Amino acid sequence: MASVSLASSLLCSSSASTSRSAAMPRVIRIPLFSKNQYRPPLRPLRSNSVVRRSLQQEQEERADTASSVSVASSEQQEEAMASHHVGGVDEAKASGHVGEADKRGQGEGDGEEKRSTDEQQEVDWKSDEEFKKFMGNPSIEAAIKLEKKRADRKLRELDREPDANPVAGLFRGLVKDQLAREKQRLELAEQTFKALDLNKLKSCFGYDTFFAVDVRRFGDGGIFIGNLRKPVEEVRLKLEKKISEAAGTEVTLWFMEEKNDDITKQACMVQPKAEIDLQLEIAKLSTPWGYLSAVALAVTTFGTIALMSGFFLKPGATFDDYVSDVLPLFSGFLTILGVSEIATRLTAAKYGVKLSPSFLVPSNWTGCLGVMNNYESLLPNKKALFDIPVARTASAYITSVVLAVSAFIADGSFNGGENALFVRPEFFYNNPLLSFVQLVIGPYADELGNVLPNAVEGVGVPVDPLAFAGLLGIVVTSLNLLPIGRLEGGRIAQALFGRGTAALLSFGTSVLLGVGAISGSVLCLAWGLFATFIRGGEEIPAQDEITPLGNDRFAWGFVLALVCLLTLFPNGGGTYSASFLGDPFFRGGI
Repeated sequence: MASVSLASSLLCSSSASTSRSAAMPRVIRIPLFSKNQYRPPLRPLRSNSVVRRSLQQEQEERADTASSVSVASSEQQEEAMASHHVGGVDEAKASGHVGEADKRGQGEGDGEEKRSTDEQQEVDWKSDEEFKKFMGNPSIEAAIKLEKKRADRKLRELDREPDANPVAGLFRGLVKDQLAREKQRLELAEQTFKALDLNKLKSCFGYDTFFAVDVRRFGDGGIFIGNLRKPVEEVRLKLEKKISEAAGTEVTLWFMEEKNDDITKQACMVQPKAEIDLQLEIAKLSTPWGYLSAVALAVTTFGTIALMSGFFLKPGATFDDYVSDVLPLFSGFLTILGVSEIATRLTAAKYGVKLSPSFLVPSNWTGCLGVMNNYESLLPNKKALFDIPVARTASAYITSVVLAVSAFIADGSFNGGENALFVRPEFFYNNPLLSFVQLVIGPYADELGNVLPNAVEGVGVPVDPLAFAGLLGIVVTSLNLLPIGRLEGGRIAQALFGRGTAALLSFGTSVLLGVGAISGSVLCLAWGLFATFIRGGEEIPAQDEITPLGNDRFAWGFVLALVCLLTLFPNGGGTYSASFLGDPFFRGGI
């Protein structure tokens, strides 16, 4: 576990180094010593300030130092020759002093040269070979070697510092112990995370699995360009076993297509399994803090659903009024969430995909804006990437319709009966699906038998609480079907059209939400910011991106997109509201 936790921090530092290479010298350099202690043998420092010099200046000064040393030694030799006439003992002493001075000057000159080289590499990391290797191909192995080299340099710097101050020596000893332990952990991690030898792996590919014609380094693994000779299901397990035996460690394979100059080529990406497991472990949310956050969001969402339901209570309402008018709306919404969650978990288990805890998104308008999950294991194929989000959204749509129809049947009418909730008419206007629902609800009769229009001014459109929970569930599900990032709609788009097209759809939808926000919908603004910055980015690629989905899944995708379009466009599902803290959009103005 020590190597895993250490490698996790290394991976974070390596990813940061890749995206901010210009800032690397500032991040990496940690001065642990003072340069005042370096005193050249013949030229003392003029001040206590640290003067940075280039490597060329250091070499020139060392040349001057060497010349002054030779001049001083020649003068001492002349004096020794003159004293030879006085006595042999003095001559021997003089020659001895000259030899010691030459050796001492040469040794100290070599030491200063080594120190100046280390200092220059510390200032300019672009001259460091390990740093060049890391920036050319960011990988865990390269990051470990880079960190190990830094630890060695810091230990050498601490060893050169004098022990004049006991307190400073104590702190320096603590730092040295910590660096020594870090170096040991790095050595252990270096044994675990090693780059694959691509030359050994070439022989694993052949005519009966995947015929590779080219290979290039990618991270600690590689990408083999070629073409499949059999279905991916037959090739992947056989090839993984063969490559693992050749590499001496377990590997993970991805089969995908890449396009260059309108030419589509098949590719097999090979990566060490230990590194992939490490990346999944870093992003894992199934932790005590993750579950605690999920529970906190669930409690908050239940509160916002109850608050949203309470907006329908009339002044002076009793508890019986709450049970008859509001509790059906609250329970209907929870039913939609529960059914969709069960369908999602069952579908993920079918494909062997691990899901993170479910995070509810609270909202004071709709009560809840959906459920978010992360994938904590690799997706086996595009079918899994498609089926899991479709299970959530399709089950939510079906449950919403079932609730609405059952409410109409129970009431014996389309306008809510005795416990009708009155919804703002604008919720239904200029929207194909919701306008049709309002048309179905139609006119209704009051207690005196007078036939009234389907929307009463100052009162609204009468809707059964359970039926309205279904309508609201359709709107919320449609918001999650927008093709943005890692929303359910974004995952479906990535499975159907690939990562490139999904990225374009995500950008275009974010722009449309921005237009809706400018037009006056605060919900469009809030959901657009959440979807773009919280759930933005592409989903992890499936291990099989070559096998086509089939026409039936494209048909499902078309139906879901059509329902989403009819629900949200052109008026955003009646979500226009000018106040974030005011009444829900369907209650404002009544």
